[in-house]
Amino acid sequence: MKKLLLAPLFISMVCCAQPNLTQQDFANTIDAAELRVLLYTYASDEFEGRETGTAGEEKAVQFLRDQYKALGIASGTKDGSYFQPMTLDVRGKNVASKNVLAFIEGSEKPEEVLVISAHLDHEGVKNGKIYNGADDDGSGTVAMLEIAEAFQLAVASGQGPKRSILFLHVSGEEKGLLGSKYYTDNPVYPLEDTVSNLNIDMIGRTDPKRKGNRDYIYLIGSDKLSQDLHDLSEEANKNFTNLTLDYTFNADDDPNRFYYRSDHYNFAKNNIPVIFYFNGTHDDYHQPTDTPEKIQYDLLEQRAQLIFHTAWEIANRDQRVVLD
Repeated sequence: MKKLLLAPLFISMVCCAQPNLTQQDFANTIDAAELRVLLYTYASDEFEGRETGTAGEEKAVQFLRDQYKALGIASGTKDGSYFQPMTLDVRGKNVASKNVLAFIEGSEKPEEVLVISAHLDHEGVKNGKIYNGADDDGSGTVAMLEIAEAFQLAVASGQGPKRSILFLHVSGEEKGLLGSKYYTDNPVYPLEDTVSNLNIDMIGRTDPKRKGNRDYIYLIGSDKLSQDLHDLSEEANKNFTNLTLDYTFNADDDPNRFYYRSDHYNFAKNNIPVIFYFNGTHDDYHQPTDTPEKIQYDLLEQRAQLIFHTAWEIANRDQRVVLD
Protein backbone atom coordinates (compact mmCIF):
# COMPACT_ATOMS: atom_id res chain seq x y z
CA MET A 1 0.00 0.00 0.00
CA LYS A 2 1.37 3.40 -0.89
CA LYS A 3 1.83 5.75 2.02
CA LEU A 4 0.59 9.30 1.84
CA LEU A 5 2.46 11.37 4.37
CA LEU A 6 2.33 15.14 4.37
CA ALA A 7 5.18 15.29 6.87
CA PRO A 8 7.63 17.42 4.80
CA LEU A 9 5.10 20.26 4.59
CA PHE A 10 4.19 19.83 8.24
CA ILE A 11 7.81 19.86 9.38
CA SER A 12 8.51 23.04 7.42
CA MET A 13 5.50 24.72 9.04
CA VAL A 14 6.61 23.64 12.51
CA CYS A 15 10.10 25.01 11.90
CA CYS A 16 8.59 28.34 10.95
CA ALA A 17 5.97 28.36 13.73
CA GLN A 18 5.98 31.56 15.77
CA PRO A 19 4.47 32.12 19.22
CA ASN A 20 2.40 35.05 17.91
CA LEU A 21 0.40 32.93 15.49
CA THR A 22 -3.35 33.19 16.01
CA GLN A 23 -6.20 30.72 16.22
CA GLN A 24 -7.17 31.75 12.70
CA ASP A 25 -3.65 31.09 11.42
CA PHE A 26 -3.88 27.52 12.65
CA ALA A 27 -7.35 27.10 11.15
CA ASN A 28 -6.08 28.35 7.81
CA THR A 29 -3.74 25.36 7.58
CA ILE A 30 -6.85 23.21 7.04
CA ASP A 31 -6.63 23.24 3.30
CA ALA A 32 -8.87 22.01 0.47
CA ALA A 33 -5.89 20.79 -1.55
CA GLU A 34 -4.57 18.64 1.32
CA LEU A 35 -8.05 17.31 2.03
CA ARG A 36 -8.34 16.29 -1.61
CA VAL A 37 -5.00 14.47 -1.62
CA LEU A 38 -5.86 12.61 1.57
CA LEU A 39 -9.35 11.64 0.44
CA TYR A 40 -8.31 10.44 -3.01
CA THR A 41 -6.16 7.92 -1.16
CA TYR A 42 -8.49 7.07 1.71
CA ALA A 43 -11.54 6.56 -0.52
CA SER A 44 -9.64 4.78 -3.29
CA ASP A 45 -10.25 1.24 -4.50
CA GLU A 46 -7.07 0.22 -2.67
CA PHE A 47 -9.00 0.34 0.61
CA GLU A 48 -11.76 -1.91 -0.78
CA GLY A 49 -14.61 0.01 0.84
CA ARG A 50 -13.21 -0.32 4.39
CA GLU A 51 -15.81 -2.79 5.62
CA THR A 52 -15.48 -3.61 9.31
CA GLY A 53 -13.19 -6.58 9.91
CA THR A 54 -11.80 -6.82 6.38
CA ALA A 55 -8.35 -6.43 4.87
CA GLY A 56 -9.47 -3.13 3.39
CA GLU A 57 -10.31 -1.77 6.80
CA GLU A 58 -6.95 -2.96 8.11
CA LYS A 59 -5.28 -0.88 5.38
CA ALA A 60 -7.36 2.09 6.54
CA VAL A 61 -6.35 1.83 10.20
CA GLN A 62 -2.67 1.44 9.26
CA PHE A 63 -2.97 4.52 7.05
CA LEU A 64 -4.47 6.58 9.88
CA ARG A 65 -1.82 5.45 12.35
CA ASP A 66 0.94 6.37 9.91
CA GLN A 67 -0.54 9.84 9.39
CA TYR A 68 -0.55 10.57 13.12
CA LYS A 69 2.98 9.25 13.49
CA ALA A 70 4.15 11.52 10.70
CA LEU A 71 2.52 14.49 12.40
CA GLY A 72 4.20 13.65 15.70
CA ILE A 73 0.87 13.18 17.48
CA ALA A 74 0.98 10.59 20.23
CA SER A 75 -1.01 7.41 20.44
CA GLY A 76 -4.18 7.61 22.49
CA THR A 77 -3.61 4.11 23.88
CA LYS A 78 -1.34 3.15 26.74
CA ASP A 79 0.60 0.61 24.65
CA GLY A 80 1.50 3.24 22.04
CA SER A 81 -0.04 1.28 19.17
CA TYR A 82 -2.80 3.83 18.34
CA PHE A 83 -5.20 0.85 18.20
CA GLN A 84 -8.06 -0.20 20.45
CA PRO A 85 -8.65 -3.80 19.37
CA MET A 86 -12.12 -5.21 19.83
CA THR A 87 -14.33 -8.10 18.89
CA LEU A 88 -17.69 -6.94 17.60
CA ASP A 89 -20.92 -8.87 17.31
CA VAL A 90 -21.97 -8.26 13.70
CA ARG A 91 -25.28 -10.00 13.10
CA GLY A 92 -24.34 -12.87 15.39
CA LYS A 93 -20.81 -13.25 14.06
CA ASN A 94 -17.68 -12.26 15.98
CA VAL A 95 -15.65 -9.80 13.93
CA ALA A 96 -12.20 -8.50 14.92
CA SER A 97 -11.69 -4.80 14.34
CA LYS A 98 -9.92 -1.72 15.73
CA ASN A 99 -10.63 1.85 16.71
CA VAL A 100 -7.78 4.32 16.08
CA LEU A 101 -6.88 6.78 18.85
CA ALA A 102 -4.48 9.73 18.72
CA PHE A 103 -3.99 12.15 21.58
CA ILE A 104 -2.78 15.69 22.25
CA GLU A 105 -2.33 16.25 25.98
CA GLY A 106 -3.66 19.46 27.45
CA SER A 107 -1.21 21.96 28.88
CA GLU A 108 -3.27 23.05 31.90
CA LYS A 109 -6.17 20.63 32.37
CA PRO A 110 -4.89 17.40 30.84
CA GLU A 111 -7.39 15.23 32.71
CA GLU A 112 -10.30 16.91 30.90
CA VAL A 113 -10.73 15.45 27.41
CA LEU A 114 -12.53 16.65 24.29
CA VAL A 115 -13.29 13.79 21.90
CA ILE A 116 -13.45 14.49 18.17
CA SER A 117 -14.77 11.48 16.29
CA ALA A 118 -15.47 10.12 12.81
CA HIS A 119 -16.12 6.59 11.64
CA LEU A 120 -13.39 4.98 9.58
CA ASP A 121 -15.44 2.13 8.09
CA HIS A 122 -17.85 1.89 5.16
CA GLU A 123 -19.82 -0.72 3.20
CA GLY A 124 -17.00 -2.71 1.59
CA VAL A 125 -17.56 -4.62 -1.65
CA LYS A 126 -21.02 -5.75 -2.81
CA ASN A 127 -21.71 -7.69 -5.97
CA GLY A 128 -18.22 -6.92 -7.19
CA LYS A 129 -18.60 -3.15 -6.72
CA ILE A 130 -16.47 -1.18 -4.28
CA TYR A 131 -18.34 1.23 -2.03
CA ASN A 132 -15.61 3.85 -1.55
CA GLY A 133 -17.47 6.02 0.97
CA ALA A 134 -15.83 9.30 0.05
CA ASP A 135 -18.45 11.39 1.81
CA ASP A 136 -19.53 8.63 4.21
CA ASP A 137 -17.27 8.99 6.08
CA GLY A 138 -14.05 9.64 4.23
CA SER A 139 -14.86 13.34 4.46
CA GLY A 140 -15.06 13.29 8.24
CA THR A 141 -11.96 11.13 8.51
CA VAL A 142 -9.68 13.40 6.50
CA ALA A 143 -11.17 16.48 8.15
CA MET A 144 -10.07 15.03 11.50
CA LEU A 145 -6.55 14.54 10.22
CA GLU A 146 -6.36 18.17 9.12
CA ILE A 147 -7.86 19.40 12.41
CA ALA A 148 -5.31 17.32 14.32
CA GLU A 149 -2.49 18.78 12.24
CA ALA A 150 -3.69 22.32 13.00
CA PHE A 151 -3.72 21.62 16.74
CA GLN A 152 -0.27 20.04 16.55
CA LEU A 153 1.03 23.20 14.90
CA ALA A 154 -0.41 25.13 17.81
CA VAL A 155 1.48 22.83 20.17
CA ALA A 156 4.70 23.47 18.24
CA SER A 157 4.10 27.21 18.60
CA GLY A 158 3.67 26.97 22.34
CA GLN A 159 -0.10 27.44 22.09
CA GLY A 160 -1.31 23.89 22.57
CA PRO A 161 -4.81 23.27 23.94
CA LYS A 162 -5.37 23.64 27.67
CA ARG A 163 -7.56 20.54 27.72
CA SER A 164 -6.59 17.27 26.08
CA ILE A 165 -8.01 16.24 22.72
CA LEU A 166 -8.67 12.65 21.69
CA PHE A 167 -8.95 12.05 17.95
CA LEU A 168 -11.12 8.94 17.81
CA HIS A 169 -11.64 7.05 14.55
CA VAL A 170 -14.25 4.40 15.23
CA SER A 171 -15.04 1.25 13.32
CA GLY A 172 -18.35 -0.58 13.02
CA GLU A 173 -20.55 2.48 12.52
CA GLU A 174 -22.19 1.00 9.46
CA LYS A 175 -22.90 -2.17 11.47
CA GLY A 176 -24.80 -0.30 14.19
CA LEU A 177 -22.49 2.24 15.91
CA LEU A 178 -20.49 -0.67 17.31
CA GLY A 179 -17.03 0.89 17.55
CA SER A 180 -18.20 3.96 19.43
CA LYS A 181 -20.28 1.78 21.74
CA TYR A 182 -17.20 -0.32 22.42
CA TYR A 183 -15.23 2.83 23.26
CA THR A 184 -17.87 4.23 25.62
CA ASP A 185 -18.24 0.81 27.26
CA ASN A 186 -14.44 0.52 27.54
CA PRO A 187 -13.20 4.13 27.66
CA VAL A 188 -9.49 4.78 27.55
CA TYR A 189 -10.17 8.13 29.25
CA PRO A 190 -12.86 8.35 31.94
CA LEU A 191 -16.26 9.37 30.61
CA GLU A 192 -16.76 11.67 33.59
CA ASP A 193 -13.71 13.63 32.38
CA THR A 194 -14.93 13.76 28.77
CA VAL A 195 -16.17 17.31 28.33
CA SER A 196 -17.80 16.99 24.88
CA ASN A 197 -17.89 14.96 21.69
CA LEU A 198 -17.76 16.60 18.27
CA ASN A 199 -18.76 13.93 15.76
CA ILE A 200 -18.14 14.34 12.04
CA ASP A 201 -20.11 12.15 9.66
CA MET A 202 -20.53 13.26 6.03
CA ILE A 203 -19.42 16.89 5.53
CA GLY A 204 -18.17 16.91 1.94
CA ARG A 205 -21.36 17.29 -0.12
CA THR A 206 -24.64 19.19 -0.19
CA ASP A 207 -28.22 18.05 0.33
CA PRO A 208 -30.08 18.30 -3.01
CA LYS A 209 -33.38 18.63 -1.16
CA ARG A 210 -32.25 21.64 0.82
CA LYS A 211 -33.23 25.09 -0.42
CA GLY A 212 -30.92 28.04 0.08
CA ASN A 213 -27.21 28.73 0.00
CA ARG A 214 -24.59 25.98 -0.19
CA ASP A 215 -22.49 27.45 2.64
CA TYR A 216 -24.26 25.53 5.38
CA ILE A 217 -23.86 22.58 7.71
CA TYR A 218 -26.52 20.65 9.57
CA LEU A 219 -25.92 20.61 13.34
CA ILE A 220 -27.66 17.96 15.41
CA GLY A 221 -27.68 17.59 19.17
CA SER A 222 -25.86 20.78 20.15
CA ASP A 223 -28.60 21.88 22.56
CA LYS A 224 -29.86 18.45 23.68
CA LEU A 225 -27.67 18.22 26.77
CA SER A 226 -25.95 21.60 27.02
CA GLN A 227 -27.22 25.02 26.05
CA ASP A 228 -23.72 26.19 26.90
CA LEU A 229 -22.22 24.04 24.13
CA HIS A 230 -24.85 25.26 21.68
CA ASP A 231 -24.09 28.90 22.49
CA LEU A 232 -20.34 28.30 22.23
CA SER A 233 -20.83 26.68 18.81
CA GLU A 234 -22.93 29.58 17.56
CA GLU A 235 -20.37 32.10 18.79
CA ALA A 236 -17.43 30.27 17.19
CA ASN A 237 -19.23 30.24 13.87
CA LYS A 238 -20.18 33.92 14.14
CA ASN A 239 -16.63 34.95 14.97
CA PHE A 240 -14.79 32.86 12.38
CA THR A 241 -16.63 30.98 9.63
CA ASN A 242 -20.12 32.43 9.18
CA LEU A 243 -21.62 29.29 7.75
CA THR A 244 -25.37 28.80 7.93
CA LEU A 245 -25.96 26.47 10.87
CA ASP A 246 -29.06 24.53 9.89
CA TYR A 247 -30.96 22.76 12.68
CA THR A 248 -33.57 21.10 10.48
CA PHE A 249 -32.70 17.60 11.68
CA ASN A 250 -32.28 18.61 15.31
CA ALA A 251 -36.01 18.58 15.97
CA ASP A 252 -37.19 16.00 18.48
CA ASP A 253 -39.78 14.77 16.00
CA ASP A 254 -37.38 14.48 13.04
CA PRO A 255 -38.65 11.41 11.15
CA ASN A 256 -35.11 10.59 9.98
CA ARG A 257 -33.95 10.22 13.59
CA PHE A 258 -30.42 11.26 12.60
CA TYR A 259 -29.65 12.11 16.24
CA TYR A 260 -29.69 8.39 16.96
CA ARG A 261 -27.84 7.27 13.84
CA SER A 262 -24.21 8.29 14.24
CA ASP A 263 -21.48 7.76 16.80
CA HIS A 264 -22.11 10.83 18.93
CA TYR A 265 -25.20 9.07 20.26
CA ASN A 266 -23.14 6.64 22.33
CA PHE A 267 -21.57 9.65 24.06
CA ALA A 268 -24.92 11.40 24.48
CA LYS A 269 -26.32 8.26 26.11
CA ASN A 270 -23.62 8.73 28.71
CA ASN A 271 -24.67 12.32 29.38
CA ILE A 272 -21.77 13.85 27.43
CA PRO A 273 -22.66 16.98 25.41
CA VAL A 274 -22.38 16.40 21.66
CA ILE A 275 -22.53 18.06 18.28
CA PHE A 276 -23.09 16.02 15.13
CA TYR A 277 -21.86 17.70 11.91
CA PHE A 278 -23.66 16.46 8.78
CA ASN A 279 -24.34 17.61 5.23
CA GLY A 280 -27.46 15.51 4.66
CA THR A 281 -27.97 12.58 2.35
CA HIS A 282 -27.80 12.55 -1.46
CA ASP A 283 -28.27 10.13 -4.34
CA ASP A 284 -24.83 8.58 -3.76
CA TYR A 285 -25.47 7.80 -0.09
CA HIS A 286 -24.57 4.13 0.52
CA GLN A 287 -23.93 3.62 -3.17
CA PRO A 288 -20.74 2.69 -5.07
CA THR A 289 -20.97 6.15 -6.66
CA ASP A 290 -19.92 7.94 -3.42
CA THR A 291 -16.50 8.79 -4.86
CA PRO A 292 -13.88 11.50 -4.22
CA GLU A 293 -14.42 13.56 -7.38
CA LYS A 294 -17.92 14.46 -6.16
CA ILE A 295 -16.71 16.06 -2.94
CA GLN A 296 -16.94 19.86 -2.75
CA TYR A 297 -13.53 20.50 -1.26
CA ASP A 298 -14.01 24.20 -0.60
CA LEU A 299 -17.01 23.37 1.58
CA LEU A 300 -15.14 20.53 3.26
CA GLU A 301 -12.41 23.01 4.15
CA GLN A 302 -14.87 25.56 5.58
CA ARG A 303 -16.72 22.97 7.62
CA ALA A 304 -13.53 21.45 9.00
CA GLN A 305 -12.37 24.93 10.00
CA LEU A 306 -15.65 25.50 11.84
CA ILE A 307 -15.13 22.28 13.80
CA PHE A 308 -11.55 23.31 14.57
CA HIS A 309 -12.69 26.68 15.93
CA THR A 310 -15.41 25.05 18.02
CA ALA A 311 -12.91 22.53 19.37
CA TRP A 312 -10.43 25.33 20.11
CA GLU A 313 -13.01 27.18 22.21
CA ILE A 314 -14.02 24.03 24.12
CA ALA A 315 -10.40 23.10 24.77
CA ASN A 316 -9.14 26.53 25.79
CA ARG A 317 -11.79 28.43 27.69
CA ASP A 318 -11.58 28.59 31.50
CA GLN A 319 -14.71 26.60 32.29
CA ARG A 320 -15.53 23.16 30.87
CA VAL A 321 -18.76 22.88 28.92
CA VAL A 322 -21.67 23.01 31.35
CA LEU A 323 -24.17 20.17 31.31
CA ASP A 324 -27.79 21.24 31.67
